[in-house]
Amino acid sequence: MVRTLSPKRILSANCKAPEEIEPYLSGGLIDSSMISSSHSSIDIPVNNPMNDAVRNSMNNSVNNSVENMSSSSIINSIGMEFVLVPAGEFDMGSPIREKRRKLWESPVHRVTIEKPFYLGRYPVTQEQWQKVMGNNPSYFKGENHPVENVSWNEVQIFFRKLNALENPGGNNRIFRLPTEAEWEYAARAGTSTAYFFGDDESKLKEHAWFLGNSGLETHPVGLKKPNPWGFYDIYGNAGEWVQDEYHISYKGAPADGKAWESSFPSVSIPVRIRRGGGWNGNAGCCRSAERLFASQDKRLNSLGFRAVREV
Repeated sequence: MVRTLSPKRILSANCKAPEEIEPYLSGGLIDSSMISSSHSSIDIPVNNPMNDAVRNSMNNSVNNSVENMSSSSIINSIGMEFVLVPAGEFDMGSPIREKRRKLWESPVHRVTIEKPFYLGRYPVTQEQWQKVMGNNPSYFKGENHPVENVSWNEVQIFFRKLNALENPGGNNRIFRLPTEAEWEYAARAGTSTAYFFGDDESKLKEHAWFLGNSGLETHPVGLKKPNPWGFYDIYGNAGEWVQDEYHISYKGAPADGKAWESSFPSVSIPVRIRRGGGWNGNAGCCRSAERLFASQDKRLNSLGFRAVREV
């Protein structure tokens, strides 16, 4: 695989190492008012989709839950693999005692994911984006690297085209962004600690590409250890858009895991949540509860996305 990089590296506006970003409540990114084709669909069941290179990069000891989940996965017509996430409940947000927590991760609240859903085992790659959109806007080039430098608005176009590709002539919205609650539920994978592997951030290098080991660039997906439910790169590498709009706290957040969005048009460009940190974020930005944000028309070379396929 040949990678090409521009000779001059331009970091995203959100790269403020060692800490990433703090929300602006007024006069900045957050407006103060926001406070108050011929292809047919083919879903192929798979048991172990990883190629030898990825498999050899993993620890031989894989969590039993990963093995159980891997038997409930499918691949669509452009090679996107999805893992079945069961319905269930979890506590969303970070407790006061959690290291590096932010105020806007509160209050911790119980969320019920009422329906199972499929979530991408990996972030959407540049090759997959190219197949749907016919271009590659990414700053860090590589077929198996996560696509980045795409706005939330452009991601919506991607899903409209992917749904038409997978379901020609139909009106079903099969593929979409995860909600913020769905993302955190899948990232935690049944855990309640700061990270799915515990509270010891020194172990993060085994699971994620972040400021401490990324070399200030993205990397091919699937090279680090997965979480207990079999999701790769859910921390680090490229951050991930979710469907929800930004709110300064979880007061009034949906308890059913659905997207939290305004019912009324905004006079300003809505700001959306991004999750998972990225290659330019510190360890604190990669916690399961960490919430960052960006205007939905913003393109950042540290921000991509992961897809949901509805059951």
